[in-house]
Amino acid sequence: MTIGEVNVDELDAALAAGARLIDVRERLEYIAGHVAGAVLVPLSVLPDHVESVRSDEPTYVICKVGGRSLRAAEILAEHGIQVTNVAGGTLAWMASGRPVVAGDQTS
Repeated sequence: MTIGEVNVDELDAALAAGARLIDVRERLEYIAGHVAGAVLVPLSVLPDHVESVRSDEPTYVICKVGGRSLRAAEILAEHGIQVTNVAGGTLAWMASGRPVVAGDQTS
């Protein structure tokens, strides 16, 4: 199974076009700073929440650097969900100078 991957520039454009972003880090990581609009579904509980992630909209997954999100993308793809991994993760997003949101809120 091949999982598509995008960089943060491509993610930014996809989000502007209405794509969904799932953050698969743990809650404390998410609270410390996440991409605006990202919905938290930690990898540790993702297998139990696959149906809540299912959508007709393009779906992207992100973590800290890209490893956990790749695993999450594989899990979702195994359930027939089209999903794209974000290479470099939240660290690449921040390194590009883009803002993050702190706290529990998605935006």
